Amino acid sequence: MSDSITAFGRAWALIAAADATLIEIILLTLRVSVSAVAVAAAAGLPLGGALALYRFPGRRAVVVALNALMGLPPVVVGLAVYLLLSRSGPLAPLGLLFTPAAMIIAQIVLVTPIVAALTQQVIEDLWEEYGEQLRSLGAGPGRAVFTLLRDARYSLLTAVLAGFGRAIAEVGAVLIVGGNIAHVTRVMTTAIALETSKGDLALALGLGLILIALSVSVNAMAYGIRDYARLRHG
Repeated sequence: MSDSITAFGRAWALIAAADATLIEIILLTLRVSVSAVAVAAAAGLPLGGALALYRFPGRRAVVVALNALMGLPPVVVGLAVYLLLSRSGPLAPLGLLFTPAAMIIAQIVLVTPIVAALTQQVIEDLWEEYGEQLRSLGAGPGRAVFTLLRDARYSLLTAVLAGFGRAIAEVGAVLIVGGNIAHVTRVMTTAIALETSKGDLALALGLGLILIALSVSVNAMAYGIRDYARLRHG
């Protein structure tokens, strides 16, 4: 018990002192996750909107696959990206394996289906409500997609935040493709796993406390945005 209290005390001391190692790991984590979510949002928002409005052969299979990919095991994604980037893989000449770029790619694969699937549901609901009005104004599916995306921006921001929460808490995929290399690819989740196995509970707890704070902040933002959107639209 005393060891745990001591570890917590040291963890708070590291946070209060803005320990260089702690800050370096946090900043890399944010850089990787924010970059991945930005790309995933740029791809997932229009994809989800298009799937909501366009009708084409095989659409149902695409929607089912997209929803299934929301629960894709991170280690499977990590393995797939590893095989693509490894020396025998098709993307080997890029030299991205065991770099932050590889971790960003893995997180993009994990987050994009989440953003796209949530976007599809939001846009489908709006289309049911405003579809007839938009059609009467001569808006085709292409124009309607961007109109509804703009109208649902607050709800869709919560979908993006959900993707960010998935990305920042991910460990399996980034460990496989990043290698958990100190000062290069060591992010919060992989550092926590390593430091715990080494018995350095102070750093692991410090990172864990920061990770919890970030997760709570993201969820609070999502609820706040949702409530603001409800108030705005009456």
